[in-house]
Amino acid sequence: MLPIWVTQRFLLLLGAIALLFACAPGAAWLGSAAAASGFVLIAALLADLALGPRRGALRVERRVPEHWALRVDAELSYSVTNARSLGVRLGIIETPVRTLYFVDDEVTANAPPRSRVLLQRRVTPIARGPDTLGALYVWYENALGLLRRRMRVVEPQAIRVYPDLSAVERYGRLEIRNRFIEAGLRRLRMLGIGTEFEGLREYASGDAFRTIDWKASARRGRLMVAQYEVERSQSVMLLLDCGRLMTPYVGVQRKIDYAVTAALSLASIAALASDRVGAAAFAHEIITARAPRSTAASLYDLSQSIYDLEPRFEEANYSKALAFTGRQLRRRSLVVLLTDVVDPIAQSIVLGELAALSRKHLVLCLFMNDAAVASVLEQRPRTIDDVYELDVALGLAHERRSAAAHLERLGIIVVDAPARSLSVALIDQYLRIKQRGLL
Repeated sequence: MLPIWVTQRFLLLLGAIALLFACAPGAAWLGSAAAASGFVLIAALLADLALGPRRGALRVERRVPEHWALRVDAELSYSVTNARSLGVRLGIIETPVRTLYFVDDEVTANAPPRSRVLLQRRVTPIARGPDTLGALYVWYENALGLLRRRMRVVEPQAIRVYPDLSAVERYGRLEIRNRFIEAGLRRLRMLGIGTEFEGLREYASGDAFRTIDWKASARRGRLMVAQYEVERSQSVMLLLDCGRLMTPYVGVQRKIDYAVTAALSLASIAALASDRVGAAAFAHEIITARAPRSTAASLYDLSQSIYDLEPRFEEANYSKALAFTGRQLRRRSLVVLLTDVVDPIAQSIVLGELAALSRKHLVLCLFMNDAAVASVLEQRPRTIDDVYELDVALGLAHERRSAAAHLERLGIIVVDAPARSLSVALIDQYLRIKQRGLL
C-alpha cells in the first residue's frame, strides 16, 4: 500500500488542463491558460505535501461492543484524535472477517483541528464463534484535497459471536418471576407427590393410603401422613445433533444455529429456576459434553462449550449419544433432543434407544419445521414443477408426522415448531412440564 497518492480531485484538475492543451491549436490563449493552470496545480500539490498532516498527528482507536449476537445489528466505534492545527477529512476501512457483515465499505468524517471525533459503523454478525478483527486501513487528506495519505493501523481484537438469546428477554425478570410462580417453579406444596420430604401431619379423611408413615404412626400412637413437596432443583440434559441433517439453511440461518440458540435460551431459563443444566453435542462421535450443574460458573462453561458448534457432514450416531446420556444421568431428568426429523433408515435403532431412555427419564424431542415446505403445501400447483415440489413437500411432511407419531407412542414429548420460534416454543414446553410436575 502506497503511503501517499493523488486524489480524484487532482486527476480531474489534471484532465481539465490536458483538455486546455488539446484545444490550444485553435486558440493560442488556451495554451497560455493551460500552462499557467499547470504551474498553479504543481504549486498546490507541493503546498498539499508540505501542509500534511504527518502520520503521527492522527490517531485512530477501535471500540468493540461487549456482546455480539447472531443476526443482531451492532455498531463498531472509532475514536479519531487530530492533534494538528489543521482539519482533515478521513475514511476508515476494515479488514474483512468471517463472522461480520459490514453494511458500509467505509466510514468517513471530518476531524476539525485539535479535536476528537467518534465514528460509528453498523455491522451484522452472520456467523457464530470466535473471530479476530484485523488491521484498519485509514486514508486522510487536508482541505486542498490533492494528496491522500494512507496508513495501516494494526489493532487485532478478539471477538465472540454468540447466539441471539432475545427469546429469554421475552421472559423479563418480573414476568419470569410471575410465570415461575404460576408454573410451579417455586416450592409448591403438593400432597402425596414429589421427592423432597417436608414433614408429618395427622391423617385426615381423603388422604391416600400410600401416604401413611407407619413407623411415625407407631411411635405416636395415631395415624401420621408424610408430606412431600416437588423437588426444586432438577436436572436438564440438552442433546444437540451436529450431523448432516443440521447443515441446511432455513432462511438466513442454518438449522444448527437455531438449535444452539434454543439450547442456550432454555439453559438460561432453567438456571433461573435453580435446575441443573448439562449439554452434549454429537455427530458420529460425542463432540463435547458437560454434566448437569447448577452454579453460575457451570452455566458459563456450558455456554462456552456449545456457542460455536458447527455441523459436520456425517451421519449423527443417535445410539451412541443416547447411551452416553443414559450413563451420565443417575436420577430422573429432562432430556431434550434438538434435531431434525430422524432419518427413516435409522428410526428403528433410534426408537429403541429412546424407548429405553424414556422409561427412566422424561424425553423431549425438538424438531424445527421449514416454512418453505409449509408454503408449498398451502399453494395449489399450477405447473409440472409445482407438482414435483408438492410431491417432495408431502413426502417430507409425512416423514415428520411418522417420526413424531412413533415418538409420542413411546411417551416422548414432541415439539415441532417453526425455526424462528424454536426458542420460545421450547421454553413454553419446559414451563408446562414444570407446571404439571412431570419430573
